[in-house]
Amino acid sequence: MKIPPADRKKHITNNDESEFLSGLAYRMRLARATRGMTRRILSRDSGVSERYLAQLEAGKGNVSVLVLLRIAGAMAMPVDLLLRDGDIVSSERSEALEMLGDLDESAFREVSLWLLKKSLERRADRRAHRIGLIGLRGAGKSELGKILAEKLDIPFIELNQLIEAEYGGSLDDLFSLAGQPAYRRYESRCLDRALSENANAVIATGGSIVANERAFAILLERTHTVWIQASPEEHMARVVAQGDLRPMADNREAMRDLRQILAAREQEYGRAEAQLDTSGCSVAQSAGELVKLAKGLLNNSSAVIK
Repeated sequence: MKIPPADRKKHITNNDESEFLSGLAYRMRLARATRGMTRRILSRDSGVSERYLAQLEAGKGNVSVLVLLRIAGAMAMPVDLLLRDGDIVSSERSEALEMLGDLDESAFREVSLWLLKKSLERRADRRAHRIGLIGLRGAGKSELGKILAEKLDIPFIELNQLIEAEYGGSLDDLFSLAGQPAYRRYESRCLDRALSENANAVIATGGSIVANERAFAILLERTHTVWIQASPEEHMARVVAQGDLRPMADNREAMRDLRQILAAREQEYGRAEAQLDTSGCSVAQSAGELVKLAKGLLNNSSAVIK
């Protein structure tokens, strides 16, 4: 039934508004956590006050579309993903699924088989002899990656080091002066270069690469990806051991943020070809397991170590 303009307002109930604000709050928190952005960073990059962001993430306040555009722009995502339920990370994937849903059964089966065949062909050809390591900071990507590269006698590439070299400054400077969207551009460009110049390599990526839709898709397609995991407590301890004492300023809040980021990224990290949990293991033990795992992947076998 078509609702006359004068009557539309009364059809929007307080419950409808509450559900919308709750959904928006959830999608904002998830998008921010997936990208590893603090509320302060999002405020700086979007020009929206931390207080207003806190209200939105609590499901309160008046929502302005223009403000949401600024928030979405700062997180390098389409604003419609904040306004509707769906995949925060990949809008293209949901659109493709919608198109597939319009096909009849015969056409759907034909397209699915073709996609599977092409996917297997491209993966076998394009992954070559590359291992891509993903996971949060403190999981052990750099230390284990260097050992793995040495054992396999192939180059080791620290993606963040390439980014710093290309930018001509530290990651902290890049984030503070240019913001996260600029970092994502450097991340994509440096990954492209690393892949084009190295058919054989171990590539350790930044923890938030899963929030860079383009870069992560390329990494999955052109490397054998391994998710290096650890418990939240070990993540925190290793970061502090690396000399970063900032988490200790408010350990309870830092641990809560860490758990939230892990939960938000778990689904994307889970797209890796294999997983290695380093919790409670020595470097030597984890390195030995990673070497066995990598050799299995490079020999076209699949394995998951937990």
